[in-house]
Amino acid sequence: MAVLPPLTAWLTDPHAGRGVRLADDSGGWTYVPYPELAAAARRAAAGMRSAGVRPGDVVCLLMPTGLPCLAALFGVWAVGATISPLPPPSFQTDDAYVEHIVAVLEQAAPALVIASGEFGDLAARAMTRAGLPGRPWTPQEITAEAVPDGVVPEGPGSEAHRPVAPPAESIALLQFTSGSTGRPRGVRVSWRNLTANRALQSRLIGWKDGDGFASWLPLHHDMGLIGCCLFPVASQSDLWLMRPDQFIRDPARWLDCFAPGRAAHSAAPSFAFAYAARRVRPRRLDELDLSGWRSVCVGAEAVDPAALSAFARFAAPAGFSPDAYVPSYGLAENTLAVTGAAAPLVIVRPDWAALRMGREVTVEDTARLGDGEVEPGSGWLVGHGFPQDGDGVAVRILDEDGAPVPAGHLGEIAVSGASVAPGYHAGREGGPDSTRFLEGELRTADAGFLHDGQLFVLGRMGDSLKLRGRSVYVDDLDAKVAAAAGLDRDRAAVVALNDRGRAGVAVFVEAAPGPWTEKVTEMLRAELGPEPALTLVAGRRGLLKRTTSGKLRRRHMWQLLQEGGLEAVTTRL
Repeated sequence: MAVLPPLTAWLTDPHAGRGVRLADDSGGWTYVPYPELAAAARRAAAGMRSAGVRPGDVVCLLMPTGLPCLAALFGVWAVGATISPLPPPSFQTDDAYVEHIVAVLEQAAPALVIASGEFGDLAARAMTRAGLPGRPWTPQEITAEAVPDGVVPEGPGSEAHRPVAPPAESIALLQFTSGSTGRPRGVRVSWRNLTANRALQSRLIGWKDGDGFASWLPLHHDMGLIGCCLFPVASQSDLWLMRPDQFIRDPARWLDCFAPGRAAHSAAPSFAFAYAARRVRPRRLDELDLSGWRSVCVGAEAVDPAALSAFARFAAPAGFSPDAYVPSYGLAENTLAVTGAAAPLVIVRPDWAALRMGREVTVEDTARLGDGEVEPGSGWLVGHGFPQDGDGVAVRILDEDGAPVPAGHLGEIAVSGASVAPGYHAGREGGPDSTRFLEGELRTADAGFLHDGQLFVLGRMGDSLKLRGRSVYVDDLDAKVAAAAGLDRDRAAVVALNDRGRAGVAVFVEAAPGPWTEKVTEMLRAELGPEPALTLVAGRRGLLKRTTSGKLRRRHMWQLLQEGGLEAVTTRL
């Protein structure tokens, strides 16, 4: 009999003394022991088989965090199929959301779409527009289809419930970008990739058998799905799971999971710490004991040392140590994690005005996080560590031509190793191969540099940026900026940048400054929120730089903005 991969072996040998605690809406938790979760996943797998799902098929899931979602996730894997989670609607209109899901479904071509009741109508609309037959299934229908009379044998030995052992190179996860702009791209993550990245993350956080996890991150996002759900469940760790809206309503509920004897590990983007420090009242903080919190990976967006510093000062009376922070660099194309820093955390302040791709970075100040207060916007960057022997990861910094640059020079981060995904999913349209995956090395399109043996990350320079875990593609913003300014589309362009450690965009418009600036600013704030820095650059024809084929040279425009080499009026907001 083929051996099950480590991520699903627990389905046939669940730990009776551990389980998952799911936050309810009354302030309590529902405990699901692993034998019960395994039985639910096997029932879901039997239902999927009866619905026609076969090994290698794609199954799309649109469900909030909960037992039905977990049963469906691991049920897909038990069938030997590929999981492709869909993001629930959030800030978009229904039409914009359906358009995004249509783009995913057209590429994924799923054999089955499973959607919880509240999302059923939207999923049905998207399926119709994508040309998929039938309608979305509900979790209840999948379970009921397992056996016609509804009596489902729960033993793992029955043929209907025996999990499939897929080949290591087969695709376990089809992870689509979660941004609201641009055409989503599906990253093909293999079982081998997941196994390798699980070992890397275990080393980064110092995981030990018996350690618990707690998370509020959404399960459609790679950080929440892989790092905070799939890996802990595969380890049969005690796991506390909340929905994002539950965290927003009461961040102290997440913090309460880290008392001694509960969870030891978690992950979150920077904004979560600034938010918790603002929202949790001192009296509530007095009730918390955070001394059991050993690690929290910080990623999914540019790591903000000011937010980490503020939360560490705020939570110190409850026993929180800044040594728990693990600033991490990762991306879906590398399964998830690339590097993570260990305490004590190093922060540096580069000469931002002198940053040039391929040139040496001047570091003006160096400090350790926790030694003093870090002010917002003060230009500090936090170190993200560097791969260690045995991680199976290699990182290089490359210039514009793809040649390695010396340590201390700014360039594009390139990653190789067992966690690098096979590439993007072509879907039914076919589509060109991506130039980001070259001979086993991933060109990340992120800018960074090495300093004193650590990787420092500036993020995307040109085509996209990450905001609260979602990818925003600036080429989709070009038309919106032009429309807001009342100009032809070819007279406006948006460039992603890092403004003294803060993710942001520069808007280049071939027009004189005028009332359009307020309209563009209002549109971008509605689209992006209050966090990113905004820079407006107004100038004459020729301000937008293009290749001979007409393609925008966004990174070159960023360089000119840095150098002050533009004949334009520049306004920073």
